[in-house]
Parts: sequence; structure tokens; C-alpha cells
Amino acid sequence: MRPRLLSLAALAAPLLLASPALARESAKATAATAPAATQTAKEPTVGQSAARERQKKCGAEWRGLSATEKAAQGPKWPQYFSKCVKRLKEQKA
Repeated sequence: MRPRLLSLAALAAPLLLASPALARESAKATAATAPAATQTAKEPTVGQSAARERQKKCGAEWRGLSATEKAAQGPKWPQYFSKCVKRLKEQKA
């Protein structure tokens, strides 16, 4: 039983000694790739920018409405937003 234990210890020793070195190398690799990932963010397209602007305008209008006006326009945000987007697109065209 002892010879088996010694042979296992002899095999495991290099792995235990190499672990900190491998951890340092992987940390360096992670640090080197992290800034590159943030630099590859794409700019929004023209359509995405326009949709975002319409959403902001409709949201501001929705927040400005009273409870009775909201009920008349559409009782919930999705219905109001749909009507508002259609209206804004027609105004632009």
C-alpha cells in the first residue's frame, strides 16, 4: 500500500507545483483579451437610433398624460406605444 501512495504522490507533485504558474498565465490571457472585447462594441444603426428616439418621445408623452388621458389613448403602455410609433412615423414621412 505504501509504494502505491508514494507513486501517486510522485505523480501529483508536478501538477501541484504547476498550478500557480498556470493560474498566472490564464489570468494574463484573460486580462489581455478583456479590453479588446469592450472595444468591439458596434455603433447603433440609423434605424436603431430612430427607434430609440421614438421610444424616448413616446415615453415622455406617456408620463405626461393624466390617468383619464391614458385611458382614452389606450389603457396600457404597449397599446399607447404602438399608436404613438405609428403616429411619429407618419409625421416623419
